[in-house]
Amino acid sequence: MNYSQLEPGYSLRYDANAIASQYRWRPWQVIWRAIAVIWLFGNFVIHLLLDRWTNGSQTNQPKRAKELRKILTTLGPTYIKVGQALSTRPDLIRKDFLDELIRLQDQLPPFDNRIAFEIIESDLGRSIDEVYREFSANPIAAASLGQVYKAKLHNGEEVAVKVQRPNLRPKLSLDLYLMRSIAGWVEPWLPLNLGHDLTLIVDEFGIKLFEEIDYFNEAKNAAKFAENFAGDPEVKVPVIYNQYSSSRILTLEWINGIKLTDLDKLAAAGLDADNLIRIGVTSGLRQLLEYGFFHADPHPGNLFATLDGRMAYIDFGMMDQLSESMKETLASAVVELINKDYQGLAQDFVNLGFLTPETDIKPIIPALEIVLGKAVGESVSDFNFKTITDEFSGLMYEYPFRLPAKFALIIRSLITQEGLALSLNPNFKIVEVSYPYVSQRLLRGESPQLRRRLLDVLIQDGKFQWERLENMIQIASSDDNFDLLPTAQLGIQYILSEEGQYLRQQLLIALTEGDRLHTDEVQRLWSLIRDDIKPQKIFDFAFSTFRQISADSVAAIIPSATTSR
Repeated sequence: MNYSQLEPGYSLRYDANAIASQYRWRPWQVIWRAIAVIWLFGNFVIHLLLDRWTNGSQTNQPKRAKELRKILTTLGPTYIKVGQALSTRPDLIRKDFLDELIRLQDQLPPFDNRIAFEIIESDLGRSIDEVYREFSANPIAAASLGQVYKAKLHNGEEVAVKVQRPNLRPKLSLDLYLMRSIAGWVEPWLPLNLGHDLTLIVDEFGIKLFEEIDYFNEAKNAAKFAENFAGDPEVKVPVIYNQYSSSRILTLEWINGIKLTDLDKLAAAGLDADNLIRIGVTSGLRQLLEYGFFHADPHPGNLFATLDGRMAYIDFGMMDQLSESMKETLASAVVELINKDYQGLAQDFVNLGFLTPETDIKPIIPALEIVLGKAVGESVSDFNFKTITDEFSGLMYEYPFRLPAKFALIIRSLITQEGLALSLNPNFKIVEVSYPYVSQRLLRGESPQLRRRLLDVLIQDGKFQWERLENMIQIASSDDNFDLLPTAQLGIQYILSEEGQYLRQQLLIALTEGDRLHTDEVQRLWSLIRDDIKPQKIFDFAFSTFRQISADSVAAIIPSATTSR
């Protein structure tokens, strides 16, 4: 790994103190940069006001949209990143502005080819002809942090070669220093309780941005992401060629695909937009709730539909990792939203760090019900993060909510995926994908942590919640790909295991509560599943299940039954 090409005086990792010490002695650079930013945005605001005063707003909208894109492009990578985030929110941005901001994803001005070729040959220590059999004369795409060439290796494999823009670290460092300084000034005036110094959020962004421009780090992220989705027939991850990569160059497998925003090409290829949304939402949920390793920048420039209907991820610079406890809490929060259990949801907010442990959650529960009460069943166009954010702004002002720094990237990832779903189909119901997935994961109980979460959902105040089990089965079964019998097999094995003793006792109590057998509840459950169960499948299921259950496990029911009487 060769980092000798790094700009002098700038480290590989983001260090706010080191950057501050640099620019503290270079005030002229900070002042000139601040003047440039204020001048460009100041002129833009003046033009908007003049349009309004002269009744020319409607006529000049296309002109102002282009002006905003040019301003962001002129100011460079940091501001382009902001524009990219806005380009995924058709519910927030007017269409004329949106069309221009979308061009920031992969239609930026390229830098000089000569500089790009020099970087490749310098970092790899060989001429381009020695490494590649063919190499495009010009980039096929240019983004905020680099540009991409199409090439062919000497073995005939087609590859994409990503080359980083020159002098990125000094440019990013100066902008981050300015943002950090401004954050300290404006934070006291914000009507929000962020729970953290606003500069910490800027630092989190800076850390991820510096990670994103380290292509060795991106290569490692891609390998980990590919390992997580190995064998998934719906997700494609390109192969990385480490021997032809460096901290500023990344050579990866060429993906023949269609941009997810190109609806005409998707339709011409016979690809279903709703199915692509489902793949995107499900793979996003798996990243957050199953693996804990998630893509924090899934904008349309980083996602493609392959001709065989898979979702291809091509950029792994901005990733993050969740802890096991956070994954479990997020999963249970979704299920509590399904069941409208706002008390449990409030407790999850405590566990996730949105509320401190000392907070009295009782007065917050009715407020949560007002904000989230209509979420279940809403379409993406109605149930979106702007609506939730607007409502929570009031809550954060009135109640002691705070925004944990870790959630900045999670929210970025979720709103980007939501914006993509909106652009493909404004009426797509995201809850129809997310709720079945979470319900299935909890019902399967594949880990002790998930089984504990399932118990939290099914048993409340010492009583078994039949309605919740029915609700979860009904929601999980709404996915045609869900097979209930393997899940039932796992459930029976768990109930008859030593770990399942508590659930076993609660089921026996629930079935015999009030000196009667609760056959009505069992009959309702059967009505939910009977259409999906065939005789041969029952026989195979029974044989497979009881073959795996030992006599000791079956015998364990007897003392449980005795204890429960």
